[in-house]
Amino acid sequence: MIWRLIILSVCVVVWATTLLTNTGVTDGKVLNYTNQDDMVCLAKNIYWEARNESTAGRIAVAWTVINRVNNERFPDSICGVVQQAIRYGNGFPKRNKCQFSWYCDGRADTVTNLHGWRDSYRLASYVSNGRDHLLDITDGSLWYHASYVQPKWAKHKKKTAQIDTHIFYR
Repeated sequence: MIWRLIILSVCVVVWATTLLTNTGVTDGKVLNYTNQDDMVCLAKNIYWEARNESTAGRIAVAWTVINRVNNERFPDSICGVVQQAIRYGNGFPKRNKCQFSWYCDGRADTVTNLHGWRDSYRLASYVSNGRDHLLDITDGSLWYHASYVQPKWAKHKKKTAQIDTHIFYR
């Protein structure tokens, strides 16, 4: 009889503690990384932005997207980050007004290099699923551009890395 009372008391204490400490409030954004749509969005971004780069260059592009998802200034999901754009009233993105140029450059986004696509998808899965234990080789980058262009905004950012033909900033 005494053991039942002790077990019941412990259960009540655990329940009360859980109730009092679980307010439903998070300490930041609720992030979305690993659903199928987000995996495809990240793979597309890797493919269209860096398919001719080294593995490190493609991983760096992926990390920039993940870093944006983690940053309060950007959308909470990979697809939200990749598809971020200035849009018309009907929701269609304005040409050349997207965060990633391939998304609204007016060209078809048809994958023609199946090996490159499979590799991009594999790297998207690797980075998004392993983000909690992998090293961010961009040191927290939120932006990048090709080394052969000089955008005005880059003067106001801190350069964190140059990998292949991309320069990364935060």
